Amino acid sequence: MDPKRGVSIALLLLAVGVSAVSAQTFGQKKRTPKPYEYGDVVMNNFSAAKNMAPVVFKHWTHRGRYTCRLCHIDLGFAMQAGVTGVKEDDNANGLYCGACHNGKEAFAGKAKLLSRSTESCDRCHSLGKDKDVEKRFADFIRGYPTSRFGNKVDWLKAEASGLVKLKDHLEGISIKRKTLSMPANEQIKAAVKGMPDIMFSHEKHAVWNGCELCHPEIFGVKKGSTVYSMQDIFDGKFCGACHGRVAFSNLDCQLCHTKEVM
Repeated sequence: MDPKRGVSIALLLLAVGVSAVSAQTFGQKKRTPKPYEYGDVVMNNFSAAKNMAPVVFKHWTHRGRYTCRLCHIDLGFAMQAGVTGVKEDDNANGLYCGACHNGKEAFAGKAKLLSRSTESCDRCHSLGKDKDVEKRFADFIRGYPTSRFGNKVDWLKAEASGLVKLKDHLEGISIKRKTLSMPANEQIKAAVKGMPDIMFSHEKHAVWNGCELCHPEIFGVKKGSTVYSMQDIFDGKFCGACHGRVAFSNLDCQLCHTKEVM
């Protein structure tokens, strides 16, 4: 066989193979996470190497009690899964998860953690072990206002109505600061013709995030200096750093695009 012809055939077969894979994945809607799965983060930097089940961090059990800012600013958790690299010794020394899970603020005190009892470990190292998660979730959200996507909970209404009472300070960890005055709502022009403009509320976001979770790393501090598209958001950037991952789904267009076209 002519070597050039052989290379051509190989490239053709490779192209057909890639096309077949693409045909199976491109243009298809992803599986919607179950409400109790939405926002889950699997932490497996070190667990598998120690023959332990990975940790499953469930945002819904925490966001009903604490602000996002408390964990991602005061405790230093990265916004990207797997980047922080939390170790067991970190927790035992009162860092990251151990700042709360100390037997006072939340379950599993330091002495119990260091004993490495199976019962204590399995509460966090729960991948494939959590059999009653659906019931616990149903009990947790009972009476909460509903939403269409994500956890199926309208967390904004839940907080505004007092059903969710958010803690934003940990003694010995957080530093008290004077509250900044809230900027006015921002009207963001929609690029798509006919789409309502976005009314962005600093006040509603600051309840959960403060200012420093978004500025200056995700968004700049000068109005109009950060340029992004809806595709960027769907790709997990800018607003998509939270929405579509933990905060309400970016599929719920009408929660952001609220300013009617005149």
